[in-house]
Amino acid sequence: MDGGYRTYAGEDLVTGEAVSVEVPVASVISRVASRLIDLVITAVLAFVGLFVTGMLVGSLSGAVARSALLVFVVGLTVILPVVFETVTRGRSPGKYVMGLCTVRDDGGPITLRHSVIRHLVGFVEFYLLQGAPAIIAAVIHPRAKRLGDMAAGTHVMSLRHSLQVIAPPEAPPALEHWVRGSDIGPMPASLAIGVRQFLTRTGSLSPQSRHHLGQDLCAQVLTHVSPPPPPGVHAEWVLRAVLAERRRRDLERQRAEGERTQRLLPPDPLA
Repeated sequence: MDGGYRTYAGEDLVTGEAVSVEVPVASVISRVASRLIDLVITAVLAFVGLFVTGMLVGSLSGAVARSALLVFVVGLTVILPVVFETVTRGRSPGKYVMGLCTVRDDGGPITLRHSVIRHLVGFVEFYLLQGAPAIIAAVIHPRAKRLGDMAAGTHVMSLRHSLQVIAPPEAPPALEHWVRGSDIGPMPASLAIGVRQFLTRTGSLSPQSRHHLGQDLCAQVLTHVSPPPPPGVHAEWVLRAVLAERRRRDLERQRAEGERTQRLLPPDPLA
């Protein structure tokens, strides 16, 4: 059931301490409004640009005029948006108005490569196919991604909603002795997110789904833990104990590294 927990955890980010952060994904309506604003601005620039271009190349040959027109169209619909989005780290005029921002799937800022892919695919989506594929894909996808986002590995998030950090789990007292002495190996981030969301949303699951998903996640988590827990322990207790211990060890390691850094490095004179 590997694909199950990946799908179940598809809309969260996870920190190094296995703390799940729910990302406020932009809605389809806000994305459409943002795109309409950008298209209106593009139309105004196109009208002004075509008027100026016509005056400059009016006396030239037809081939030169067509070449100039092609360069103008590509620059207006692809190059200019790419440069603007790269400089502003994922914003466009429409996104500024709607409070949106394009980010990588891991939550980091996009780069030139991401922006180029998004707008090359976007040229086909919006200018050749009138935006129908983009809207259909955004409605279907859980993160409201259009085809350009899927190709680039990005999504659009809302900056007008605060990120919600889910409270970390606590280890059941009956398992503290076992989990403190266990060897917990590296765990895939997707698995950690899946466990985190499962534990925080068990109340919304049917008893059968809760049982099967808990057993499956527990089996996958225990492949990274040695020795196994005492026999007969409920799967959800094991998941809570492992996540709580991983977080405790991460915090302890960060504290130790901070103390070591302060001890080895001279004090900052500007602090």
